[in-house]
Amino acid sequence: MFQDEARFGRISDVRRCWAPYPIRPLCQAMLTHEYTYAYGAVDICTGQFDSLILPHVNTECMQVFLDEVSKRYPGERIVMVIDGAGWHRSGKLKAPHNIHLLQLPPYAPELNPVEHIWDELREKFFHNSVFASLDALERHLEAGLLSLEQHSEVVTSIVSWDWIMQALITSFMK
Repeated sequence: MFQDEARFGRISDVRRCWAPYPIRPLCQAMLTHEYTYAYGAVDICTGQFDSLILPHVNTECMQVFLDEVSKRYPGERIVMVIDGAGWHRSGKLKAPHNIHLLQLPPYAPELNPVEHIWDELREKFFHNSVFASLDALERHLEAGLLSLEQHSEVVTSIVSWDWIMQALITSFMK
């Protein structure tokens, strides 16, 4: 599994949109410094996506996420590929018994396919949107995450990169 976190806030992402001529669509814009965070992990072979919405990115929240993934897959041995965020390297972070943490090289977000999950979520669920409250944003985020969790074929099309799949095939052949 590959894991990552993303920040979602009450900042609108105004983009072009289609409207019949001569109508000019109006999109609201907002800049409010309120954020929530999505934690996600994906099995790149099956497209199984697991996520949680948590209030912070820190060691405590990362521990909650790892414990939840461990509970969802009690009979599995999971290699969880993570980036080098400070809370991932903390001595206080304890991987559950069935999860082994494997760090990506530093400063290499392009190696983590979960980054593209966040791009998909922002593009399909958050453009031209304004939220009246952080609770409204979290409800919308939850709907988007649930949609991805329920559509593994979409997730697989985003995260099953050739080089990762070849590395897995090669390691299984040995």
